[in-house]
Amino acid sequence: MKDKNDRGYWGEPASEYWELVFPLCEEYNIKFVPIDWFELDVWNNFDPFDVYNDKEKKTLMEIDDQWFEKQMSTHSHGAIPFNSKMFDEVTKKKYEWLNSINYRTYNFRWNVRNQIMVERVRNTYKSNPGKRILCLVGADHNYFFHHELRNDQVELKYPLR
Repeated sequence: MKDKNDRGYWGEPASEYWELVFPLCEEYNIKFVPIDWFELDVWNNFDPFDVYNDKEKKTLMEIDDQWFEKQMSTHSHGAIPFNSKMFDEVTKKKYEWLNSINYRTYNFRWNVRNQIMVERVRNTYKSNPGKRILCLVGADHNYFFHHELRNDQVELKYPLR
């Protein structure tokens, strides 16, 4: 937020933040609280396919592409694309598959990352009692967030309508 020319790394945060979210926050004086957790110094040490030989890696990457296509095929299952129970079901299965091929990387890149992000959401709503918050995450994270936050003492509106 301090350096408008610093657009993050690897497309994070997504262009929507720069084009929509940050300008909206500035215009309406909305507090922006980053929740994502992504430590570049160790991230690549946890590539899920690195423990496989080149042939296996190629096959696994093709399967990963197939999972992405399955996710994309759910675009019309809700009022907002990729914001539906169908997308979440396919996505959860995708990450179960990633868990089955490499638990170590799945745990680090998915469970640990998501749990840190969820706790940051909890810290945000606890430090802003009675306020509405909008939590923006990539669609893959939706099912995890919904599962973790659904029993909290907050009014959770998901999927969006």
